[in-house]
Amino acid sequence: MRLSKGFVAVAAAAVTVLGLSACTDSAAPESSVEVDEVADFEDGTTMARLAEAGEITIGTKFDQPLFGLDDGSDNPQGFDAEIGKLVAAKLGIPADGITWVETVSANREPFIQNGDVDLVIATYTINDARKQVVSFAGPYYQAGQDLLVLEGNPDGIEGAEDLAGKAVCTVSGSTSEANVAEYTDDIIATDTYSNCLEPLRTGAVAAVTTDNVILAGLADQNEGEFEVVGAPFTEEPYGIGLALDDTDFRMFINDTLQDAEDDGTWDELWEKTAGKVLDTPTPPTIDRY
Repeated sequence: MRLSKGFVAVAAAAVTVLGLSACTDSAAPESSVEVDEVADFEDGTTMARLAEAGEITIGTKFDQPLFGLDDGSDNPQGFDAEIGKLVAAKLGIPADGITWVETVSANREPFIQNGDVDLVIATYTINDARKQVVSFAGPYYQAGQDLLVLEGNPDGIEGAEDLAGKAVCTVSGSTSEANVAEYTDDIIATDTYSNCLEPLRTGAVAAVTTDNVILAGLADQNEGEFEVVGAPFTEEPYGIGLALDDTDFRMFINDTLQDAEDDGTWDELWEKTAGKVLDTPTPPTIDRY
């Protein structure tokens, strides 16, 4: 497995993307789904290019328990990683043909636009602003923004409306940062959600905010330290980001997602990852715009 990581520098609550490091080699896990024989894709399509190459580059997060978490062996684990393997398998590409690139919220669009990745599958909320610069397949999951607080909720935060006058940590460039600004102007923004945990422990912030599934993973990973308030205040449809106006590729991925929902594969991938902590939901309706 080859791995490229995007490095970021955080200063004065802002993140600057510096670039990608060299790849490193390690053994890859087996594909979670059966790898298809290479299909006869139309010449000139992204599918044909990737299938012929036998490899694909996918951006995901490396610090998101349940969805995308580096296992220490250069292999991200979680539901997003499984969805990536699913798409690759339908192109005839096995797991060891995937190059995983770490993407954070601030660099997802640039990595797609610059061709650093073929896809981004990284708890990536579909919204109209992003659809101006990249295209999306899906959604493949519906999340909602919530709040992570210290175990026992010492500040008595019951929802976003209780954040006035309180400091909150989130990730720079995320939809969470824009959403929480409606409730407080005391925002500490960093590059990854895991970097928000120490400020929460020390009391520098009263809460961490992002999508509920991400927060549930952080709470599960740090048992006894944190709890999720359980009052989502947004809807966050997760999509697969790809190059703008690559309609054929978007349609192929949507068909792949739909087939997985119809034949039970989606449920299987969920239950082996996020389903270890969260109930199995009904997948959202795919938006075939």
